[in-house]
Amino acid sequence: MNWSRPADLRAQVQRLWDKGDILRALLGSEPQEGLFPRRLTLRAPSSGELTERFEAARAWIGELRQLPYCRLEMREFRHRTFGANAMPCAAWIDTLDDAVALLGKRREVERFSAIAAATRATQPLLLPWLMQRPLRALELHDAWGRLLAIVGWLRQRPRPGVYLRQVDLPGVHTKFIEAHRGVLAELLDLSLPPGAIASEYSGIHQFSARYGFLDKPLRIRFRILDRNNRTLPGNAPTHDVTLDADSFAALAPGVSCVFITENETNFLAFPEVTDSLVIFGAGYGFSLLAGARWLSDCRLYYWGDIDTHGFAMLSQLRAVFGHAESLLMDRKTLMAFEAQWGVEDSQMLRDLPGLNAAEQALYDDLRDNRIRKNLRLEQERIGFEWVRVAVGSVARD
Repeated sequence: MNWSRPADLRAQVQRLWDKGDILRALLGSEPQEGLFPRRLTLRAPSSGELTERFEAARAWIGELRQLPYCRLEMREFRHRTFGANAMPCAAWIDTLDDAVALLGKRREVERFSAIAAATRATQPLLLPWLMQRPLRALELHDAWGRLLAIVGWLRQRPRPGVYLRQVDLPGVHTKFIEAHRGVLAELLDLSLPPGAIASEYSGIHQFSARYGFLDKPLRIRFRILDRNNRTLPGNAPTHDVTLDADSFAALAPGVSCVFITENETNFLAFPEVTDSLVIFGAGYGFSLLAGARWLSDCRLYYWGDIDTHGFAMLSQLRAVFGHAESLLMDRKTLMAFEAQWGVEDSQMLRDLPGLNAAEQALYDDLRDNRIRKNLRLEQERIGFEWVRVAVGSVARD
């Protein structure tokens, strides 16, 4: 039998809830306008089934009558033995309250109604967000008052120029804001004037920059490799210095050669080189170095893993400093350390515009798996004497 059961009818009302339609109806001037009364899909016995399976049909009617808050529309049916009987031909949910009661959602509706009332009273510009994402708002009911307070605070202080720690509101602290950056960004984009939003920044990691908060300074770590360099006091090659990006940009290190390496141990063990320094771990963030224009006057060498991502980082560095050269990222080095080959978990497959002919040929062989599938030679697996000779060779150039 494919007749609708009470669970089938309830499931139709549940889908209205799951789509947010019932909560959206609460935001309208007439809460149930267009949604209720609602006729549900009812699969009823056919005439033949009523004749042949009358007792089963009568039991089915009894089941439906047990479903609360659902009105059955009946029609008369005549059976040759049992005479006239009433048979459901339609099922209705007449009101929004009936739907809520049927689903057992009264507490949720009370919470959402409180959210809507608070939003209307304090930040009515956010009502479209509630209309679009009512279930998400309901998930945030415990935090909603604080989220509205943060929106109000920023509307009064656009682009405040302070740290998140300095937002002084009851129950609001740095971790609360950081945990809710995604939803706050949606709310602030709706409620702040365009001039208060730096649209070039996006995503939760650029939340502070987008809305005018101070952020932790970006830092650059480096070592001077020349004992005779007196830019810093003491025995220069032992220094391990970290500066914020602005201070690094303003540095006058008195070097003509700069190395960049992605491995911390290689950074710490990098050979001493006259008139040089080494930078650690720029990774995919080479824009951090862009302000240090003195790097344009230095020979610049990048040492990354021999794999597709290593060449992608080299290409990205050249987008900032076109004169950068690669170090120990060549076919000769790769083949010399075959015993140390490893596997790259996930390859970079896109074309890279910043490689020279030799680098491009090796990159193509790696991404097309012509040498070995997902081949990778990590920089720390290259013998140190090989490193010393290569560094010495470029230092003498």
